[in-house]
Amino acid sequence: MQPRRVTRQVYVGSVAVGGDAPISIQSMTTTKTADVDGTLAQIYSLAGAGCDIVRCTCNEEEAAEGLAQIVPRSPVPIIADIHFQYRLALAAMEAGVQALRLNPGNIRKPEHIKAVAREAKDRGLPIRIGVNAGSLDPDIAARHGGATPEALVASAVRELDYFRDVDFDDVKISVKASNVPVMIDAYRLLSETVDYPLHLGVTEAGPPPAGVVKSTAGLGTLLAEGIGDTIRYSLTADPVEEAQAGRTLLEALGLRERQGLDLIACPSCGRAEIDVIGVAKAAQHALEERNLPLQVAVMGCVVNGPGEARGADLGIAAGRGKGHLFVRGTVVRVVPEAEMVDALVEEAERIVEEGIEARLAAADANAEAIAAADREQLVELRGTDANHAAERIEKIREITER
Repeated sequence: MQPRRVTRQVYVGSVAVGGDAPISIQSMTTTKTADVDGTLAQIYSLAGAGCDIVRCTCNEEEAAEGLAQIVPRSPVPIIADIHFQYRLALAAMEAGVQALRLNPGNIRKPEHIKAVAREAKDRGLPIRIGVNAGSLDPDIAARHGGATPEALVASAVRELDYFRDVDFDDVKISVKASNVPVMIDAYRLLSETVDYPLHLGVTEAGPPPAGVVKSTAGLGTLLAEGIGDTIRYSLTADPVEEAQAGRTLLEALGLRERQGLDLIACPSCGRAEIDVIGVAKAAQHALEERNLPLQVAVMGCVVNGPGEARGADLGIAAGRGKGHLFVRGTVVRVVPEAEMVDALVEEAERIVEEGIEARLAAADANAEAIAAADREQLVELRGTDANHAAERIEKIREITER
């Protein structure tokens, strides 16, 4: 991981973006904004899934009126998404939104752009310049030979110049594309060109799982390079899945503190003593319902399981009809195979309530000895030298001594 790029900082309501602020997670509602109750229900679901900022479309007068009722009741800041009609940006600000997103590809008259920027400046609201490869200004596209990284950045820079004409610089920028390599190169170029905070996204990534893979490829690459201040997974799915994916990515990269379950499991192999996939799914379902902020491991055999997953807060490894329950690599209890998931859930709740050290102190005194005996029996059954290592070593020595 490279050090994070230092950017200016803006505030979307109470959420800091850029500078030394944590990387924030965004998503967008799929409801009609005029449907106030339906939109609020989705916003609350997104906030519960870890979303820091939510964007709502403002594509008609009724949407702006809906925003006036949504904003004061929302648990997170609201950004109004504006296309084509600059007057709707003015209306959204009057409705009380905490920020705007403007697409420079479809609001092109400089006087309209500057009018919105002046009003945003007066109200102390930031604007995201949201460049999109699919709606690039034809003049810029023609000049750069299509929706290239250079064209995307040129569009953002031109919009910045309009803002600077009215002394407005409370800005963040995105240069999204559905083509992952183009998106990566565009953000790299943009990060070398400006010091504004950057909102990352692979636009129109599509439905999961392919959409998640494409988005993760783009977002993960840039975040590992220290580029990016806020992210969105643009999936053809329930937007709650976008927030969950964003949270998972940032936690996996160590860029946000873990707030929910991180379940790790071996991919299974011929050594597995259980249906690893089935047990892992059952454990994930049971633990996610409780929203416990732990890393939990499900391992298919006891020979290597506890050692391979010793970094996990909690785990279980199967062997000879038993489950070896371990905390930070130390076996604390041995339970019947049928009770493995229940034992995981019970121990997880105790760890959250009492702490790791307390659970290690409460370990069954005989657990480690029972686990060691099970491991030895399995090793004997499967053979300690299936690869005939001693014979191979002799031959290697003969070859090297010639």
